[in-house]
Amino acid sequence: MAIVYKLHSETPQMRRIEKIRDALRDGAVVLYPTDTVYAIGCDLNAKSAIERVRKLKQLSNDKPLTFLCPSLSNIAQYAIVSDASYRLIRHLIPGPYTFLLPATKLVPRLVQDPKRKTTGIRVPNHAICQALLQSLGNPIISTSAPTVVHAEDQFIDSAELFDQLDQRVDIIIDDQSPIRTQVSTILDLTQAEPIVLRKGLGWEAVSDLKVTLSSQEAR
Repeated sequence: MAIVYKLHSETPQMRRIEKIRDALRDGAVVLYPTDTVYAIGCDLNAKSAIERVRKLKQLSNDKPLTFLCPSLSNIAQYAIVSDASYRLIRHLIPGPYTFLLPATKLVPRLVQDPKRKTTGIRVPNHAICQALLQSLGNPIISTSAPTVVHAEDQFIDSAELFDQLDQRVDIIIDDQSPIRTQVSTILDLTQAEPIVLRKGLGWEAVSDLKVTLSSQEAR
């Protein structure tokens, strides 16, 4: 049964943040709110926890995982960022965007795409995520909770979500806010020109930058 921590969405209580941080360092898996959907995750350095997250989401090892960083300077530690990509990312963060980038050696193989050697990175605009990242001192794995329905017109009840995952995670963070159902916008920055792989929250800001749509999104 998971431990539930109720945190203020704008000013999270630091003593509770520190308890969650310590649990993450010990390999805990957490269900937590982000600036998009609720996510499940763990410490980037906790190999056994990453494997649990993959199993929980039924993700094979060739499916890359996204992780959260607190700032652009942290992204540069874990990804190779060109000057053009740097300018684009700086314009959009913090916010609901996932950037697909070439991974550095600091990114565990369990997280990256084994063929392309790429990884997805986010800098969330969410006080709880930022507090956890600052306290932990390294990235947090982030993949959407398996029971969250990605539909704007469908209400997701937090009690139902928590109940379904109570036996599958170690910690649940409740910010007592309505469940978000819109996913992040994904931008592929591995090529010379950025490409939008998925339109999600914040898409309007990306469209203003005249970023290329993938063939799938252009339909």
